Amino acid sequence: MAKTDYSDLAKQIIELVGGPSNINKLIHCISRLRFYLKDETKAQTDKISNLTGVAGAIYNAGLGQYQVVIGPAVTDVYDEVIKQLGPGFADEAATEEAIRETAGQAAAQRPTSLWGWITRGFQLLIGTITGSMIPIIGLLAASGILKGFLTLFTFNLHWIDTKSTTFIIINAMGDSAFYFLPILVGYTAAKQLHSEPITVAAIAGVLVHPTIAALWAAPTKGMATLMGIPLNATFFGLPIHIPQYTYSIFPIIFAAWLARPVGNWLKKVLPLSLRAIFQPLFTLFIVTSAVLVLMGPVISLLSSALATGINFLVTANEAIAGLVIGALYQTLVIFGLHWMIVPIVSNDIAMTGHSVLNALINFTMIAQGAGALAVWAKSKRADIKGLALAGALSGFAGVTEPAMYGINLKYGHVFWTASIGSTVGCFIAGLFHIDMFGFTGSLIGFPSFFSKTNPNNIWVFLVASAATLIVSFLCVYFWGFTDADLDKVKGAQKKNVFKGAVN
Repeated sequence: MAKTDYSDLAKQIIELVGGPSNINKLIHCISRLRFYLKDETKAQTDKISNLTGVAGAIYNAGLGQYQVVIGPAVTDVYDEVIKQLGPGFADEAATEEAIRETAGQAAAQRPTSLWGWITRGFQLLIGTITGSMIPIIGLLAASGILKGFLTLFTFNLHWIDTKSTTFIIINAMGDSAFYFLPILVGYTAAKQLHSEPITVAAIAGVLVHPTIAALWAAPTKGMATLMGIPLNATFFGLPIHIPQYTYSIFPIIFAAWLARPVGNWLKKVLPLSLRAIFQPLFTLFIVTSAVLVLMGPVISLLSSALATGINFLVTANEAIAGLVIGALYQTLVIFGLHWMIVPIVSNDIAMTGHSVLNALINFTMIAQGAGALAVWAKSKRADIKGLALAGALSGFAGVTEPAMYGINLKYGHVFWTASIGSTVGCFIAGLFHIDMFGFTGSLIGFPSFFSKTNPNNIWVFLVASAATLIVSFLCVYFWGFTDADLDKVKGAQKKNVFKGAVN
């Protein structure tokens, strides 16, 4: 098939947003061109919206962006616009002046109340997370689906031997994007927060380095502790805790934010002849040290407290535990705080062969998948439908991140309305004392609910799953999402969550 020529469309868009002289810089996400304009009133929205190949246009004052909705062809249109404007307008070449102007536009929208600051801060934090994840959502969805099918073919249908090299290779294909997620997110977050992407990716490489991971996995008996957290390493004589950083995103986003002011300061104080080598060297050392010394203990303490509380709920009252887990568990996933709970599940299965906690967590995955499925069913926009369906399939295969970061957290109230379904499903499951005999989750993990001693366990799973699917789907379909939410998205890309990073 011949490649579509977007040169005329690009030319018209440039003219109708006010011409090159009105453009500071241009970025794009999965469906939109996002212009940072000097004067948004010069953009002719009606004419832009009527262009063939454009689905709509809107100015988002909170982000300081003029957004032109293109759809799946956004990358091709973006490339053509940059070709006509010149590389100086691309995000990678954004000038300090453009960045400052963007920050000034955002500063004009500052809240006037404490609750306003809290709400805006949370929105900006979620915006930074989702914006950092958007470029790799497709990869995560594909990896999640691959892992789900591998689980089905291996543990359920027994078509592939877990000891075979076939299993090892395919498992590595499905797991690599998640295991090295900090490196991928480090690169994208650095581009978003205007720090050096390669340096931040290298910092992430330290966090997932095998020797660092080994410190987390090593036995902790006899070690000093801090509020119950083992201090499993020392750094220049300072006892610290090294948690599991693989699969995490929040520590490296913190690193991406910190790398900008550190890098800028080094740029000012280092002689030009030494800058090329010593700026990345000192940035790598300073930021990595800060992450390991500060973020490790903070994340571990939060995760440990949450894990202790959830484990107490499960053993005290399974129905109430279902309510709490169903409502809040996927919130932990957003910030990577769920990884302290994973060892509890692993220990349960290793010691007893089953895990009530994992059984309840299972329905939170189904709910987020159902939420994305509702968006797929309701949206009229092809690009969103494709992303939502991929997220739903991945969620039903046990990986919720593509659904959450690509759709559910980003548009309308999908995440929270979907969580209503998981609350209902988890409560039903807890009320009838569900159990689970495997580690795989969501719909694809159904064989793990067959019990030799309790034949009703699988029926509880089916009823609770149906309730989760139906309630989540209906809540999102009727109250959680409309296509209008795409034009007032709260969690857009390229938002600097920490204004102090702009200088």
